[in-house]
This record gives sequence, structure tokens and C-alpha cells, in this order.
Amino acid sequence: MSLVATQELLKIENLVLHFKTTKGVVQAVDGVDFELGTNRAVVILGESGCGKTSLSKALLRLLPRNVDKYSGKVFLQGMDVMELTEEEYRQNVRWVGMSLVPQAAMNSLNPVLKVGEQVAEPAVLHLGLGKTEALGLVFKMLQHVGVPLDFVERYPFELSGGMRQRVALAMALVTSPNLIVLDEPTSALDLLTQANIMNVLKRIKHELGTSFILITHDIATSSELADEVAIMYAGQIVETGDARDFFPAPLHPYSQMLMASVPRLRSDSDPIFINGQPPSLMNPPRGCRFAARCPFRFEKCSQEPPVIRKGNRKVKCWLHN
Repeated sequence: MSLVATQELLKIENLVLHFKTTKGVVQAVDGVDFELGTNRAVVILGESGCGKTSLSKALLRLLPRNVDKYSGKVFLQGMDVMELTEEEYRQNVRWVGMSLVPQAAMNSLNPVLKVGEQVAEPAVLHLGLGKTEALGLVFKMLQHVGVPLDFVERYPFELSGGMRQRVALAMALVTSPNLIVLDEPTSALDLLTQANIMNVLKRIKHELGTSFILITHDIATSSELADEVAIMYAGQIVETGDARDFFPAPLHPYSQMLMASVPRLRSDSDPIFINGQPPSLMNPPRGCRFAARCPFRFEKCSQEPPVIRKGNRKVKCWLHN
């Protein structure tokens, strides 16, 4: 089964992922919509617990056993991959059409396998390459991410955190997917290493034409890579837009307060904090999910869920309708 090339690489429509727990159903991803073009990078920003990691699991169909509901449409290069069986998805999409660098990826490497073996494994399993041919591809990918070639004979514990993160990225790249989902790729790294990783991602995007979904809460670092921005709150995307328009002037009240919470070097104003707590994803409010914390709320906000204002910038807020 082949994928048809289009300018629109990824389109998500009403993606839902709910989990069953002993206390109730958690609506981790609840009606997410967004699009991504070829050779583009979208940054998904939001507080911890808003559903960002669950969204990455939903895209790659890496689901736990306690799934209550999993539905929607995910078009990858024009093909709805949600209609594929698990085996078709494994053969044609996961690690071939799109791959994942998971959260704490630098700790997810197998400690008893050498780096070269681990990076080669996806190429052997998904591309059907022999070990010699796969190793040649490994050398190429390690060069792209800035890892010395003699590291193929090393074990993960012999590498620094930044180098292990680069190895995890090389594993995601080795099958040449068009899209890579990165979940908190710079967490637990020092500032210099974070900057180096972002420079690697920018170089890969330029040289290989790879698209990225960067899931993070690090606004300052992610702005270096972003072509587009999506703001996630309580399981939903509340604003999307071009990064050049979003960062100077976010539209949604949550986006505005999130940006105002970031310390700035060239500003006399102090960072603010957002009062209150996000709503429970087991029992989200009937209206706008940010209404209880929003300084601009009015009666309609608590009664009806806002609709998305369409256009170049989409925002889910009654203030913009």
C-alpha cells in the first residue's frame, strides 16, 4: 500500500482518545483538529496534563490497554490511516510514514545493545535491509544528527544525555519518514544542549525536508523551530496559527496568559502566572474549558462550548466570534 504525495502532509479531524480509570473516563484528547504541510514544523504548547503526550500516542496508535474511545480521522499524505488494520498500520505508517521520539527518549534506549544495533533495527524490520546495508544507513543518519561514527560500538550508558537524545532522533530518522513527532525532546537537558538539539532539528528540516510535530511546554526553545503553533488546553486545541503571527500577538486568553508567563530579557514587565487549575478531564465543564480561569469570561462562556473561528488563524473562543 503506497501513500500519495500531496502538499498537505497531515490532516487531523475530530481525533478522540479517552481512557478508562477506576475513577472514571479521562478525556485526554477530545476532538482535536489541525493540519500540517510538507517541510513544516508545528509546535504544540500547553501545561502539563493537557493531553499533549496522549495526542502523540493517538497519532502513532501506541495505545495502552485501558482505551475507552479512540476515533476520528488522521490523513497522512491523503490516506486516512485510521481505517487501516493494526498490521497495515505497522507496515505502512508507524516508523515508515511517521515516527516518534518519545518523552525521556534518552532513557528509553536498551542498555545492553550497542548504539549501532539500536539505530539499525527500524531499518532492518521496516525496510527489509540486511545488516551491512542498514549499518551504512546508520552512519548516514548519525552524521545528520552530529554523532561521531565510532559511537556505533558504544553502549547508551557511555553517552551523555545530549548524545543519547541525538541517537534517539537518528532511530526515528533511519527509515526516512516524512513526519517525526517529538515529545519533550529537550526536557532534562541543560540550556546549551537544548540549543544544540534545536539546531540539529533545524538542519534536518532544511537538508532532508522532514516535517516535525514538537510537543513541549518550553515556549522559548520551541520558537526557534516553529513554523506554526497549536495551543492545547484540557484535551482540546484552542488556537492554531502561523508562528510569525502567533508569538507577537496570541488571540486566545489562555494563549495570551501562557505567553505572558515566559520571562523576557528585553522587558520591564514581570512574568505573570495563571490563577486556578485546569479542569478535570474526567468531568470537563460544559462550556469553554478555560472559562473558570479566564479574566474575560461572560455568561455564554460557561453555557456553550465555543466554536472555532476559521481563517489563517483559528481560535476557539467566544470573544472572537
